[in-house]
This record gives sequence, C-alpha cells and structure tokens, in this order.
Amino acid sequence: MEDLTIQYVNLEQSENQKSHRTEGFSSSKALVVRRGAPFRVSLQLQGRAFNPQTDTLMIRVLLGRLYVTMPVTFSKKVSPSSWRAYFNPEGLNPQSPSIFICTPASASVGTYKLQLYVLSQSGQKRFAIGHFVLLCNPWCREDAVFVPFEDQREEYVQNDSGLLYMGTSVNHVSRPWSFDQYEADVLETCLNLLQVSPQHTRSRRRDYIKRGDPIYISRVVSAMINCEDDCGVLKGNWSGDFKQGVNPSMWTGSGDILRQWARSGFSPVKYGQCWVFAAIMCTVMRVLGIPCRVVTNFNSAHDTNGNLVIEEYYSEMGKKLHQSKDSIWNFHVWVECWMTRRDLGSGMDGWQVLDPTPQERSRGVFCCGPAPVKAIRDRRIDLVYDIPFVYAEVNADVHTIVVRQGRVLSHSTDTERVGSLICTKAIGFPRLRNITADYKHIKSPNPSLRSRSSTMSEDSTLRRGSSQGVSVSLALDKAPVAGEPVLFTVKVINKEPVAKVIKEHLNAQAKEYNHSPSDTFWEAHSIITLAPMEAKVLHYQIAPAQYEGVVGDDLVNLAVVLEDEASQDRVLVSEEFNIASPQITIQIAAEDSITPQKEHTALVTFTNPFSMPVSGVLTVAGAGLIQGKVQFRLLPLRSGERVQQNITFIPKMVGMKMLQASLSLANINSIIRGFKMVSVSNA
Repeated sequence: MEDLTIQYVNLEQSENQKSHRTEGFSSSKALVVRRGAPFRVSLQLQGRAFNPQTDTLMIRVLLGRLYVTMPVTFSKKVSPSSWRAYFNPEGLNPQSPSIFICTPASASVGTYKLQLYVLSQSGQKRFAIGHFVLLCNPWCREDAVFVPFEDQREEYVQNDSGLLYMGTSVNHVSRPWSFDQYEADVLETCLNLLQVSPQHTRSRRRDYIKRGDPIYISRVVSAMINCEDDCGVLKGNWSGDFKQGVNPSMWTGSGDILRQWARSGFSPVKYGQCWVFAAIMCTVMRVLGIPCRVVTNFNSAHDTNGNLVIEEYYSEMGKKLHQSKDSIWNFHVWVECWMTRRDLGSGMDGWQVLDPTPQERSRGVFCCGPAPVKAIRDRRIDLVYDIPFVYAEVNADVHTIVVRQGRVLSHSTDTERVGSLICTKAIGFPRLRNITADYKHIKSPNPSLRSRSSTMSEDSTLRRGSSQGVSVSLALDKAPVAGEPVLFTVKVINKEPVAKVIKEHLNAQAKEYNHSPSDTFWEAHSIITLAPMEAKVLHYQIAPAQYEGVVGDDLVNLAVVLEDEASQDRVLVSEEFNIASPQITIQIAAEDSITPQKEHTALVTFTNPFSMPVSGVLTVAGAGLIQGKVQFRLLPLRSGERVQQNITFIPKMVGMKMLQASLSLANINSIIRGFKMVSVSNA
C-alpha cells in the first residue's frame, strides 16, 4: 500500500489568531493562541487519502523536554484539564483533513513544538509541523485569569496604551504610555524574559511545569523587571545623575526598553523609576494573557522599621529636614493583576498587587506580591505574599515634628495623608478612576483638592497651658499650572478670648517625588495680630519666575509655621503639590472616520507659557499608528509664541489607539507632553 505522506501543513494563523483574540501579534512568525480553547491545523496529503480504518494520526506537543502525545479522534468531547485532538466535526476531508487541538485551561505558558505522527500499515512517520505560542486566556471560564466582562478584557489585556498617574493627590497628572505589546519583537522578548529567569536556568523542567500558574508567573516577572538579582530588564536610578543612560522621564513606551534589553544580550537598560518598572511589567503581563493595570498610590509610605509610623521633621522656619530613614513618596506606582487565589481561598480572588520596583526583598529576591487587594483592605498580614509591606504603604500614620537645635517644639499626627488617593485609568476612557476604597476602609470622602490644617492644642503640641489656641489651614486656590502664579490661602483662627501676636513663616522647597526637599526657593515672613476669637484669611502667590525651575516632574513642599509670641507655642501645616506642565495639543482631521491602511493627518501644537524662550526636540509616536518615532527640532520659541507641526499616520488595525507627543526642552528641566486617543474603525 502507498505511504501516507504529508505534503504541507497550514497552521491557519490568521483564522486561529482571530478566534483567540491574538490577531494583534500578527508580526510574530509563530502561531499565537490562548489556552483552554481549540485551534485548527490543516493538512494537505500527497498521494493517497487518509483512511480512518487503517491510519492513525497522533499529535505531540513539546515544551522543552516535557511533552504530551494524543491521538486524533473523531470525538469533539474535550476536557478543560487535558490535551485533546480531534478531526473537524463538520466532516473529514480524506485528502485534506483538518485537526483541532485543544489545550488545558491550566497549560503552561511558553513556545511549544508541534509534531505529527502518522501510523499506517507501512509503519510510523514523524513530521515537525511548526511552533505555537500558548498564552493565558481571560476569556476561558476555567482559566485562573478569567475575567467575566468584555470591557475589562479589552482594557486590561488588549489595550496597548494607557495613562500613568503622577504628581500629587492635590494636582495629579496623567502621563501617556504606550505598552507596545503588539509591536515587533515585544512578544518574543516577553517570552525570553521567562527563559532567562533564574527559575528557568536553575531547573527548566520545574519552571515549565509551574508556568501554568499565574501566581508563579507573576512573581517571576516581578523579579525580572528589575536587575537586582538577575539579568532583569531595568536598572533603577534615583540619584538624579543619568549620564550613563536615559532619564526615566524620557521614556514614552515599553517597546524601546524591551527591544534594547533583548538586543544587548539581556543587559539591564538604564534607567528606570517606579512608573517605568510598573509600565514594563504591565506590558509583559498583558502579552502573557494575564489581565493587568497600572496603579498609583499617592503619599506612599516606605516604613523602614515596620511600626506603621512615618516621622517628618521641620525647622521652626518651616523648612523640611532630612532626619528620618522613613519616607513618603508623593506617589508610587505598581501594578495589579487579576487571578484566582486557590492557595488562599476564593475570598482572595481578584486584583493582586505586584511591585517590580526593587524596594524590599521577598523570600530573598527583589520582588513584591501577588498580594490580594482584599487582604490589604482587611489587614490579613498572615497571608502571602508581602501584605504587611503593601499595607504600610497605604496606611501608615505621619508624625510631624518641629525642632530647633535638636529640641522638639511641636508634634502632630496625620492618620489620613498616607494612601490619600489610590487610582488607575478608567475602563474605556482617558480619565482617572479612584480605587482607594478597594484598599482601605474610608472614613470620609476625600476630595481631590483639600486643605491641610493643624491646631495648637494639648493633643497636637508639647506646649504647656490652655487647650485652646490657634488653628491654621492651608489651601491651594486652584491647581497650579505653569506660567501662572501659584495662589494659596492661609486661614488663621484665634480660638482664645485674648488678643494674640503671631509670627508667620512660609517656606517653599523643590523636591523629587521620592526624596526629601532640597533648598528653599521661596519664603515669606510676617507678623499677624489677632483680636480675641478673630479669624483672618491671608492670600499669597508665588510668581512664575520664582518657580520655573520646578515645573515638570519636580514637586513643591509648602509649609506654614505659626509662633505665638507670648507662649512661644508653634503649629505647622504643610502641603506638597506639583505645578502642571503646559500641554501639547493634538488635533486630527476627520477624526470620526479613521480607518486602517489609510493615511491620516494630525496637527501638533505647542504654545510657550514660560517667561523665557525655549527650544528642544519634539517626538511623536503611536503604537499601531506610526512606525517607530518621528522627531522634529524646535527652534527657539519666544514667550507666548506658538509652533505647529503636521504629522501623517497610517493605522494598522481596528481599535482604540494613542497618538502621543513629547517635547524635551533644552534650557528648562521639563518635558512637555500631550496625547490624543484615536478610534480606528472599519469603513
């Protein structure tokens, strides 16, 4: 009898990736599918046709040296827990049979080899028929990363752009970021990240077996984003000196970083800070099929001694001092991944905190999580992983101490400042979503613009005497914007039936989000007279020429110290805020009719709000819209002058895309940004 011979095999990449919602990975040479769902392979036979009476087909899939072999049956009945292969249930074409391969919903993530064995009366033959990449499947109910709502799957798995929230809770800033998961080489680099991890190099077999578990995958990835224990992706740098690499504020997307890491032979990319670490991890997790979102915690505590107390020191003139190892970052960025926690019970399913920024070791390695958000809210510090550390980040108390020559002048406690706002990007819209209540039990509503206040009393100071005193509050009149004065109000109330003379000291210092402030750049001092029980409202402003050096990523620590001349009691109130950078605007012609594979035009506009001329480099990028990046050199632009630039782009596929522009100024330490969401639809 004539041999049964395979002429060629078609992995039906276009059809399979469409049904598996992986068509965005079209640049990959390998077939990309999701576990727990069947994919089709078509055979073309040479010579005689397939005879089910005398011939048997066997499929073998291999992950490293692990493999499973399964017969191709005529039964479509499959199990979510086992590998199965079956002929097209619509009917067998003997000359060109179609085979469906169904993977378990808990199968390991990775790149598999696919082999076909033909058993006939003339013997056995083996054919290598290609490779396929297997990812987690949030659409599959049996998968541990299953998400029940389509809009969440679109946002947290398929969306290749997003917003990272920075600044302060008083004046938060949304920074556009391109996750780039569908860009060339990004999928392959994310898979290589698993391959070069210490877990894989120590025991390939054990690593492959455990890769079915998103808990395991997420801890591996969390450690591999930073390079402290391995050949991870990013080197952190908070020194302010970035001469050996790239200033973290310059990055606009994940693709450049991941490709540079891969091209260098997996040498760490320089440099990253928390939002870059988190954004890269979000890209990797979305590529692997695990729902992920970037989360910002404003006023994030780093409690070095674990007592849930952060101490901050000020001079009697309102200057913040660097006297404590504890710190509060104005913001800290991590990610949440969605998964079931079979190791902890169903009550801990859902969003899990993972933090790839190297701060503390977890079981000997710089990684953090997955820590269930529900466990953080309920203070379940007895559970894994790293819940006490994350709990402190959102719940520590702040003790503020005014000192002079080592002597404590006053002391107050704030129980609401840490974790004052925890947020992420809203589903389907470019706006903030407040998720603070997911992490902690909220005592009272927390408006985005709130005043800070303090009171001289026996509870909040170490003074002797009456429990009645002076109270002070500080409030920004509006969110500060570059080019406009910073306007704020100080309200002082005499709570005693005697007149008072008060010395007032105001102090503004520039600071980075994770450091104590630097030198004072603005101050004011005055004498306030208060009649018995009188309240006074005082208005102040800081002119643009006085603060222009702190526009952009830098922040401002503003403090007010009041001193009662008679009793020498002191009270302090402070606020930290950012001065929002000017915006680049992007307008798109006929934006309601953007279609794939057609050229469209955008107009990018910037107006100089600074008091001095500025120059720099304008960069425009857009995953799925522009190949690479487009750059223009901006000639000196006088104060108030406007520049416009036309950009052409050709969308590759249907969906919501982001066009973003950034202007790196040469003479001011600031990067100006802007973005425009682009809806690409079929004609």
